[in-house]
Amino acid sequence: MTSTPVSADLLALAHGIAVRAAEFALEARGRGVSVAATKSTPTDVVTAVDRDTEALIRSLILDARPHDGIVGEEDAAHIGTSGLDWIVDPIDGTVNFLYGIPAWAVSIGVAERGGADAATGPGGIEGATLAGVVLSPVSGELFEASLGGGAWFGGGAGGGAAGGPGPAGGRLTVNEEVPLHQALVATGFGYAQDLRRRQAEVLLEVLPGVRDIRRGGSAALDLAALAAGRVDAYYERGLNAWDHAAGALIAREAGAVVTGPRGGRENSELLVAAAPGLHEELVALLRRAGLDA
Repeated sequence: MTSTPVSADLLALAHGIAVRAAEFALEARGRGVSVAATKSTPTDVVTAVDRDTEALIRSLILDARPHDGIVGEEDAAHIGTSGLDWIVDPIDGTVNFLYGIPAWAVSIGVAERGGADAATGPGGIEGATLAGVVLSPVSGELFEASLGGGAWFGGGAGGGAAGGPGPAGGRLTVNEEVPLHQALVATGFGYAQDLRRRQAEVLLEVLPGVRDIRRGGSAALDLAALAAGRVDAYYERGLNAWDHAAGALIAREAGAVVTGPRGGRENSELLVAAAPGLHEELVALLRRAGLDA
């Protein structure tokens, strides 16, 4: 199965926009950064660079495709008429960005707009995701995928955004045939106290059953790491669509099974991702820990 021309074209556009946005955000970070506002809690922050980077991404999308919709983290949704929505997180891992920790990324996905009967609930994506790019500006590593076209890696020289059009570097493949007790599992935590408490309770059950846990602070990079074989599995509650739109496609195209509550589509309730056999084992463990996986 190969990528359709539409998906390939969308990927090329997303790639170019992500590179521009990453360069902009990295340069702005070099000039210093401070908290501009808070969101869900006092510890859930947004910076002026978040807002400015999203504004740049929106302008570049609408210059190229004025009839598409845009769903972003920092601004109101732009309603399009084409049936395609761009799902944008200008800086995934804002707290890392604020503290100077390198694990932050520009995440851009584009998806079909589904019908009412395809809705997945809060934090979900209704239609098929056609293309996605996750770019780490500090390392220059770029992870990308198109529907049916595989997942690919490029960059990695460090010190700035990756350049060049289209897929580059090697094809990404998740680690296979890893038993649960040997699996390195990535996860993350929300900002609301009650959610954190429940997540910690689940983690107490999960940690003894796996090799170890990693918490990087960026869902997009965690999913990219899964696709690249840097971790074996990933699960998290409380994600928004912009956190996982691009990363989930990259993980799927690298061979991961990605599901949500009760085995359905991923949404804000839950996302679980791993190679097929390990995915089954992790879902069973999460169910024993009290999640409706």
